[in-house]
Amino acid sequence: MKKQKAKGPLAIKTLIFGALSGLLYYLVFSNEDWITTTYTMGGWHTIYPVGTALVFSFVHGAFASNLLSLLGIEAKSSH
Repeated sequence: MKKQKAKGPLAIKTLIFGALSGLLYYLVFSNEDWITTTYTMGGWHTIYPVGTALVFSFVHGAFASNLLSLLGIEAKSSH
């Protein structure tokens, strides 16, 4: 029999990563002119889009993973 995780801490983590994800999208779309100008400069500025993609990937991925776990959706075990 499988142990059930406490849903309280999982719900809090889900809310935190969901809020961070929403905040990141808000910041990107509310500063699109600056982002377009700065991210297309080339050279060492290439770190900006790469860093942004990594941050978005981590935050949104953590949110999605926690949400699916909170809903009880888990990967099927192969054994």
